[in-house]
Amino acid sequence: MKWHGTRRLGGALLALTAAGGLLLTGCGGGTDDGSKASDNAYDRGRDGWAPPPPAPERGPGEQDSREVAPDPDYLSTFALDVDTASYGYARRTLGEGRLPDPSTVRPEEFVNSFRQDYERPGGDGFTVTVDGARTDEEDWSLVRVGLATRPAAPSGERPPAALTFVIDISGSMAEPGRLDLARESLTTMTERLRDDDSVAIVTFSDEAETVLPMTRLGGNRGEVHDAVDSLEPTDSTNLGAGVEAGYETAVEGLREGATNRVVLVSDALANTGETDADAILERIADSRREHGITLFGVGVGSDYGDALMERLADKGDGHTVYVSDEEDAREVFSEQLPSNIELTARDAKAQVAFDPETVAEFRLVGYDNRRVADEDFRDDRVDGGEVGPGHTVTALYAVRTRAGAEGHLATATVRWLDPDSRAPHEETGDLETDGLAGSVWEARRGLTVTATAAYFADALRSHDQRYGSLPGAPGLGELSERAGSLADRSEDEDVSALAEAIRAADRLG
Repeated sequence: MKWHGTRRLGGALLALTAAGGLLLTGCGGGTDDGSKASDNAYDRGRDGWAPPPPAPERGPGEQDSREVAPDPDYLSTFALDVDTASYGYARRTLGEGRLPDPSTVRPEEFVNSFRQDYERPGGDGFTVTVDGARTDEEDWSLVRVGLATRPAAPSGERPPAALTFVIDISGSMAEPGRLDLARESLTTMTERLRDDDSVAIVTFSDEAETVLPMTRLGGNRGEVHDAVDSLEPTDSTNLGAGVEAGYETAVEGLREGATNRVVLVSDALANTGETDADAILERIADSRREHGITLFGVGVGSDYGDALMERLADKGDGHTVYVSDEEDAREVFSEQLPSNIELTARDAKAQVAFDPETVAEFRLVGYDNRRVADEDFRDDRVDGGEVGPGHTVTALYAVRTRAGAEGHLATATVRWLDPDSRAPHEETGDLETDGLAGSVWEARRGLTVTATAAYFADALRSHDQRYGSLPGAPGLGELSERAGSLADRSEDEDVSALAEAIRAADRLG
């Protein structure tokens, strides 16, 4: 079986060092300058390891992942990601009778598109749930790491919001389902926001223009509606100018004690001015770092610059969604954005330590652009993910257990910074081998949905030779039947939509 980026756990174990209570952790995949690990970083040797910064003091019952597996070959570290655009765009493409380009398929975004029933924390921070199930391939299991934040507070209890909408009005946005959808969505959302919230609107085509400076909604909703109604498609797409002007407007209208965010609505088909995500964001780096302004990307259109939008959101401390129709737009602008305006965690990272006594090899499914060097887990200067209330984050691993091995399998640790004080916090969760369900198809509903979504993404990427198949992967025909049965049992509209997308892919395949 072909594998991409698989860690093989071999060789003698490093001894746990008791002197002074110091436990060593090795260097994972990464570059010498501390940048994020690349896709092939798992194949690095063990030379040049260095211990991470000291962990913060832990409360009763909290466990340090280094106490489980000090050998770098047993660690997996990544920045949290709540993007879902890849799945939404794939559904849109399949609905039009085309298979999505494998390069646009990111399995973690398929997995994170579905609601999960993880236990929620009472305050800010995360709960950690670790579970798993055996696959049809001998000794291979799928292990799920689930992280959840507290539910979103009622609208009246959150901090006020200062939202700068950066709207693409280039010629390509004239296609039905693009600018018209954005106008309708913004109109609806304006009525959902509170009087003490503020909105600014910046448009861009070949140039950028601030059509509405930061404006309190109380008593001014008519002015906002007029600005939205005036949006009309014009010329080319200078996305870089739009983002730069959007951040300038956000800084000018910055509100202390409020959640300040730039919301980019575009098909991301940049064809004028700066078109590289890193270069665009470098021009507004000071605004992001000094003022903590996050970026929320909303993708639209049948032709969509997926890679550019995803890169902008990842480097802009935000996340992306994809809107294909009025129902999607209503959920994003009327439900998700108003209720999830605030942040509960900054620079959040997860590290999973697999036990060498029970695990022979493992592979993280997806998160290809979110890998973090293992030694950077507790280096809070290294970028992580920004997460708000009401979110869940799921990571899936393919794990080969040692034949007949029993006992501890893995410990997952999430680390994050308080969004206001920047104080670090950690939480952990564990999994034993006897906690693995006998089959992914007979496991708890959430785990089965996760496996189905991952197998679907895996099938859509199967023509890309960089990626190997997941263990126990069924063909699209069988997966379609299993998804349909799961949808019938759960009576969940989202799972029904997943089943329909799999059927469409099977027909096209």
